[in-house]
Amino acid sequence: MRHNKKFNHLGRKKAHRDALLANMTVSLIKHKRIFTTLAKAKALRVYAEPLINRSKEDTMANRRLVFSYLQNKEAVTELFREISQKIAERPGGYTRILKTGNRLGDNAKTCFIELVDYNENMLKEKKVAKTRRTRRGGAKKATEAPVAEAPATEAPAAE
Repeated sequence: MRHNKKFNHLGRKKAHRDALLANMTVSLIKHKRIFTTLAKAKALRVYAEPLINRSKEDTMANRRLVFSYLQNKEAVTELFREISQKIAERPGGYTRILKTGNRLGDNAKTCFIELVDYNENMLKEKKVAKTRRTRRGGAKKATEAPVAEAPATEAPAAE
C-alpha cells in the first residue's frame, strides 16, 4: 500500500529524480533564480529548503550531509558562506515560486523559483502617498497647502 507517500514522482525513477533535484538545487544556489516547470519547482522547494536550513549552523556534520545530497563542493561552499549569512534570521520559506505562464511547445505551466533574500526588486519598500479622507468622499493630499497668490501690482491710472 502507498499510504502517506504523497509526492510528485515527476515521471522518473528514484535515482533519476534525485539527480535531477540535486542538479537543480546546485543551479539555484549558484544562480539564485532558475526557470523551470511548476511541478519541478514545487518538488525542488521540498528538496532544497531543508538543505538551506542546514546551512544556518556551520558544522562539519552539516557540510558533509549537504554534500552527500548535492555532490558539488562549490555549491556547498557558497551555501554555507554567503547564503547562510542572508537567511540567518529567517525562520523558513527561503524560496519563492512566481508563475510565468505556459510554454509554447507543450503548454506546460512554467515559473521561476528564486531565493527570497536575493530579489532586490521585491526587497525595496513601496512608497505609498498618504492621503486624508473627507466625509464627502474625496481624497485630499496631506501635503498640499493652499497657495497664496502673489499680489498683483496695479498699473498707474492714466489721466
